[in-house]
Amino acid sequence: MLFKDIHVGELIQKRVEETGFSSDRVMNFMQCSHEELRQMYKSKSLDTETLLKWSKLLAYDFFRIYSQHLVLYSPPSSSEFYQKAKDDKKTQLPEFRKNIYTVEIIEFILTLLKTNEKTKKQIIEEYRIPKTTLYKWIKKY
Repeated sequence: MLFKDIHVGELIQKRVEETGFSSDRVMNFMQCSHEELRQMYKSKSLDTETLLKWSKLLAYDFFRIYSQHLVLYSPPSSSEFYQKAKDDKKTQLPEFRKNIYTVEIIEFILTLLKTNEKTKKQIIEEYRIPKTTLYKWIKKY
């Protein structure tokens, strides 16, 4: 899966097909018409409340797809910026201690290494993956 270009409607439709849910069951849960359901399948993005409903119905975390996008494609910020932001003010938002690394992310990173597209140092710097984590992946996979 390409995490760069996300079309969540298509992904939802694939998951519905995998689960075998009938359109009637989906429309009942989502409280929508057949036309609204078709529009959701065609939508490149959905509002978070709707995506949360889909995640619950289909027992699949669609938000994690966006998290993977952030891990792979967000621009690296300097550590000085993060430290300054922490020192300036404590956030009221939840803080998460760990990055989310799925098997797909690990495979992507290791493929970059195997094909010599990037060096270990480049991966550590560009994707902000801790050196010990990268070496554990190499050893494990």
